[in-house]
Amino acid sequence: MGTPDVKLADTASPDAERAPSTWVDALPAAARPYARLARFDRPIGSWLLFWPCGWGLAAGGGLVTHWWLLPLFLFGAVAMRGAGCVYNDIVDRDLDRSVARTRSRPIASGAISVKRGWVWLVVLALCALPVLLALRPLAAGVAIGSLGLVAAYPFMKRITWWPQAWLGLTFNWGVLVGWTAVADPSWAMVVLYAAGLCWTLGYDTIYALQDIEDDALAGIKSSARALGERARSGIAGFYAATIALGGAALWLTRPEPLGLLALLPAAAHFGWQVATLSDHDSARALRLFRSNREAGFLIFAACAFVATR
Repeated sequence: MGTPDVKLADTASPDAERAPSTWVDALPAAARPYARLARFDRPIGSWLLFWPCGWGLAAGGGLVTHWWLLPLFLFGAVAMRGAGCVYNDIVDRDLDRSVARTRSRPIASGAISVKRGWVWLVVLALCALPVLLALRPLAAGVAIGSLGLVAAYPFMKRITWWPQAWLGLTFNWGVLVGWTAVADPSWAMVVLYAAGLCWTLGYDTIYALQDIEDDALAGIKSSARALGERARSGIAGFYAATIALGGAALWLTRPEPLGLLALLPAAAHFGWQVATLSDHDSARALRLFRSNREAGFLIFAACAFVATR
């Protein structure tokens, strides 16, 4: 398949996924492509990376004694999500040119060279270094262990129908980092990590519904394509597993029925997502995907409620 020509006007393509005016538009013209390459104008990915860190910190019992880790985790999530996006766009630049939603990304469109992309990636990674140094050695080692998952992720859509599962392993690694920053590993930690994996399978399948036709043409694999007409029921199953595993993790942390009730708001939110999902409405799929910022907070609140009682 040939790569289509890309004009500067394409920078307003659906991939921008932002309001007509954001803080990025106020940056100097030379800085805007770098901010958009790191998705600074699309913060949802940073929230999805951050909340599992908060889950682990809260469920591990460190929310009160180590509250200062929360803003550090948020800063680290922004920096590392940005670095991950740069790496993903470098690897996927040819595929991105074949998908309407992504062909205007800075590297795919030529607005930023691959060499400059690598430099920007290193800068972003160095920004996250102070967060790593603030962690105790066990948690720092766990954090470094995620790099292999990050490096492999862009290739998953080429070799498996379930790249969303690999994304789940990667994006929810923060559960392990947050937990080991304040407590020793436990089965509750592992079960909470599994809950995060199922959460990602749900929300990223919704996200993949936007590209299902272009992905088919480009030969890109995804859970949305694998599920086909069963996408809604599949997403419902992933979200149900999220609540079930999250409840099990909270029960292992503190076996109280009231703790399980703390997950009801998150369960209701997931039910709303599934009930209002439309397989053929990309705009709604994007809104539902973004609403997982609130879903992540609701699970965080449940973890905090149980661990601080």
